[in-house]
Amino acid sequence: VQLQASGGGLVQAGGSLRLSCAASGRTFSNYAMGWFRQAPGKEREFVAGINWSGTGTDYADSVKGRFTISRNNAKNTVFLQMNSLKPEDTAVYYCAGARASHYYASASSFLYWGKGTQVTVSS
Repeated sequence: VQLQASGGGLVQAGGSLRLSCAASGRTFSNYAMGWFRQAPGKEREFVAGINWSGTGTDYADSVKGRFTISRNNAKNTVFLQMNSLKPEDTAVYYCAGARASHYYASASSFLYWGKGTQVTVSS
């Protein structure tokens, strides 16, 4: 299974970015997907998750109301729309593929990981 994340970059506070993650190697529509992030000197943390059908989503409290996760099963892609970005959102963002169709908001629910894409928010 391969996960290729893209869309990161440098943006000013208050701006927006849209991350994409293209998946291959298994039947994408059977599995939940998620996004995690890791800032320098901090542990990797859950950002958002989405179940196999896209009907169920979860978000970390720190991003609720600003970030939206979605998926296109026909294109084997999961997205993370990030609005009203803050400097504290600066991190490497990782796409993750879950072990099953549903998940818990924990890294242990996820089996496959992409290489990450850097998001930097300037103040």
